[in-house]
Amino acid sequence: MQWNKRWGVALALGVLVAAFLALDLGQYLQLSAIQDRQADLEAWRAAQPVTAASLFFAAYVAVTALSLPGAAVMTLAGGAIFGLGWGLLIVSFASSIGATLAFLASRWLLGSWVQQRFGDKLAALNAGVQREGGFYLFTLRLVPVVPFFVINLAMGLTPMRPLTFYWVSQLGMLAGTAVYVNAGTQLAGIRSLSGIVSPGLLGSLVLLGIFPLVAKKLADMVRARRASARWPRPKRFDRNLVVIGGGSAGLVTAYIAAAVKAKVTLVEQHALGGDCLNTGCVPSKALIRSARFMAQVRRSADFGIHTASADFDFAQVMDRVQRVIATIAPHDSVERYTGLGVDVALGRARIVSPWQVDITMADGQVKTLTTRAIVIAAGARPFVPPIPGIDLVGALTSDTIWQLRTRPGRLLVLGGGPIGCELSQAFARLGCAVTQVEMAPRLLVREDPEVSTAVAHGLAADGVQLLLGHQATRFELVDGQKWLVATHQGQPVRVGFDCLLVAVGRSANLKGYGLEELGLATDRTVSVNGYLQTSIPNIYAAGDVAGPYQFTHAAAHQAWYAAVNALFDPFKKFSADYRVIPAATFTEPEVARVGLNEQEAAERNIPVEVTRYGIDDLDRAIADSAAHGFVKVLTVPGKDKILGVTIVGEHAAELLAEYVLAMKHGLGLNKMLGTIHTYPTMGEANKYVAGEWKRSHAPQQLLAWVQRFHAWRRGG
Repeated sequence: MQWNKRWGVALALGVLVAAFLALDLGQYLQLSAIQDRQADLEAWRAAQPVTAASLFFAAYVAVTALSLPGAAVMTLAGGAIFGLGWGLLIVSFASSIGATLAFLASRWLLGSWVQQRFGDKLAALNAGVQREGGFYLFTLRLVPVVPFFVINLAMGLTPMRPLTFYWVSQLGMLAGTAVYVNAGTQLAGIRSLSGIVSPGLLGSLVLLGIFPLVAKKLADMVRARRASARWPRPKRFDRNLVVIGGGSAGLVTAYIAAAVKAKVTLVEQHALGGDCLNTGCVPSKALIRSARFMAQVRRSADFGIHTASADFDFAQVMDRVQRVIATIAPHDSVERYTGLGVDVALGRARIVSPWQVDITMADGQVKTLTTRAIVIAAGARPFVPPIPGIDLVGALTSDTIWQLRTRPGRLLVLGGGPIGCELSQAFARLGCAVTQVEMAPRLLVREDPEVSTAVAHGLAADGVQLLLGHQATRFELVDGQKWLVATHQGQPVRVGFDCLLVAVGRSANLKGYGLEELGLATDRTVSVNGYLQTSIPNIYAAGDVAGPYQFTHAAAHQAWYAAVNALFDPFKKFSADYRVIPAATFTEPEVARVGLNEQEAAERNIPVEVTRYGIDDLDRAIADSAAHGFVKVLTVPGKDKILGVTIVGEHAAELLAEYVLAMKHGLGLNKMLGTIHTYPTMGEANKYVAGEWKRSHAPQQLLAWVQRFHAWRRGG
């Protein structure tokens, strides 16, 4: 119905424009025509001033709203008929109202289609328009180079508010309108429109248009100086860049700085590699692999093996985790980064001013460095909620659980997010009696419900007892026995345990290195703009400490922007691009996602079409006894453009890479369907889901004609 209305309005507008052209009404908006009838028009205005003004106003609005040629001549006519004062008043309001109507028509007819079709490519532009669109529209209005009707229609396709568009247009077009209306008062002496705006006047208007840009740049510089004004700025700097934190974001930032021959110091107080190497991604995946082997041994019958068993020592499994860390550690070592040109300082950094960082070494000596820019990459730490009694029972986190060498008999896991789910399943497979408590009604609440259900079934199959919808209220230690008291549907529930793992999220590291003293803006993270600048412009932040994602790969992605912007601003800087950020949860079944899922699309009121392929039908999955899970693709309705993908099943994170590439480079399902996938592989699932989409969009009417064609060829 909505599209029918749009087509109706578009048809009506097309008829009006066609009538204008067919009836040659443009002849009345020629300079010569106005000059020939100037005396008659002035007499008409003198005899019927209100009627003349009203009709002229309405005609001007119509011409502008329909983007018809002749607005410039009508502006001259306004000056000739009504004089400078009244002419400027009438034309100024008529042009702004007409421009706003064109803006609204463009938005209503094409705005939603453009945003659905090109929204990902326009994300940065949309953000810029929402942030500073009025400012740039004002600049365009001041410079009579870009045709105004083009500005009207183009701005209608952006998220700019109509009221902002109107008042900025009203103000911005005033100078140019005044020039033309004033020229119109001398209409008889004008020989052509090109003679109205002399090169000198055009140059003046261009300078007037550039002035706001220059003023904004100067204002930014003033704000930057004001933000750091209370600290003396050195005349010379020891470093181009100091990076605080040696995790993923810090390592990549320092590497990029060294690669472009900047002098950079990387400061780390513990061990290079950060959480990912030492307490996060690497150790957890090493543990998951050992646990997965034990699960496969127990499933030996699924692979045609009548019986199989394996003995293991929990301490040896945890020692293997440390060996894996030690094997990977040289990739992030001091020696490697020193060889790449990075000055690595092992110590505790403290930002003394926007230009100075003090580093306290292990021996207590303090090294002071002056620097042009600073990148904060201090990471995050596990959050331990202040639940009464938690100190009595002792809480392990994803940072400290790797110290275990004795297998817990009863492990209580608090939290149903990715970390909680991964570790619950791994420890259950290694023989622990695991109870997982989550206050929400389901696991992985950011995923679609069917994903949560699949993971819950997988954990339950491995023996994890799931207590969903349970709110932890307190911990108790009674006669040496540890208890959790939780509330479920208003009733208390007591859960006994031997060891507690808290996995309810992570908090950015915001204290202990000078943020408070500098007065840097923080919330749950360090507050940054699109360029990753903090409230002090030469200090940047990247990775977990800045958000919005707490993924190693997202931190490395941000690091490029932080490094380049810190080193080359104000000459050039780039806004961070978060359009295609993948994520994975390494449970069994594995979960991987990029872009929208169904619940997010519903929350944001984004129309989507869902195509699904069940991996239980995939040859390789059947051969591997891994025939479970699905691939779910969200596309623009009626189009093959990918808006989001969720994969549940074996090797989901690897399967997702093809979709990340496709979304990043604007490839649709048709391209994926036309790509050869090796048989038999799990990757064929991506091609088959594209085939499902294609079948649902088969041109049925055309196929009916083709069927008749083949029947005719058979002689039927």
